[in-house]
Amino acid sequence: MSRIGKSPIEFPSGVTIDVNGGNVVKVKGPKGELTQQIDPDLKVKIEDGVLTLERPTEQKRHRAMHGLYRSLINNMVEGVTNGFVKELELVGVGYRAANTGQLLELTVGYSHPVMFGLPDEVKVETRMEKGKNPVVRLESIDKQLLGQIAAKIRSFRKPEPYKGKGIRYMGEEVRRKAGKAAGK
Repeated sequence: MSRIGKSPIEFPSGVTIDVNGGNVVKVKGPKGELTQQIDPDLKVKIEDGVLTLERPTEQKRHRAMHGLYRSLINNMVEGVTNGFVKELELVGVGYRAANTGQLLELTVGYSHPVMFGLPDEVKVETRMEKGKNPVVRLESIDKQLLGQIAAKIRSFRKPEPYKGKGIRYMGEEVRRKAGKAAGK
């Protein structure tokens, strides 16, 4: 039995979960509403504020889907109650970040600023303090969308291993390499 799949999902009193047609799960909470379509073979049971997923057989596909959909539904419950936050740090001389509404403007060493439009589901906030690296703070109830947006922003200038410059996740360790050895 899958360790992740068999563990129950307890949801707080402010969260409601609806299962429509047997394979569409809607989670509604204080921060918003999320929808996820699940595999039709899996059965969803809701009893006394606890959701459990059951699989029909021990096939490899059913075992894989069991843990996957349990994690996705758990992330939906977590998102509508608390939300998710990712912070990106811009490391480099002259690197700047600013936002006007949902438009993020990054100056990361190119001849032009990088403009990136964010979807309405993701809230963005930028901080620039003297003596510290600029920080882009992303907040959303959808964990998958948040991770995808953060990865896209990071891809504009990935951290390089020699000087460590680039856009990195807050707290990310960049492995540094030794530079070129001195000539003879």
